[in-house]
Amino acid sequence: MTNFKDLGITLDQTCMTGDKIKIAKILNREITIHSYKIVDSIKKDNTKCLQMQIAVGNTLHVVFTGSKYLIATIQRISDHHFPIVTTITEENDKTFRFN
Repeated sequence: MTNFKDLGITLDQTCMTGDKIKIAKILNREITIHSYKIVDSIKKDNTKCLQMQIAVGNTLHVVFTGSKYLIATIQRISDHHFPIVTTITEENDKTFRFN
């Protein structure tokens, strides 16, 4: 019988760890973004979802958002700049922004 470990299967992606946290809980708080990925949203058809591995203090969390502004902004950051320290703020029209 074959053992799974003998198959040599590895994933290219690194898994994100920590509890899921709502973006509302981290607004206006200093966070460290360690990594991110953009995937197809499972909640809204034909939209994207930003998944971020963050730390609040020394605690790791995962944040999910469909914010078009955050997606467009984070895509402009070179991978070699991570981890980065930032805060996320909310504008009047529910637009989230990195600061």
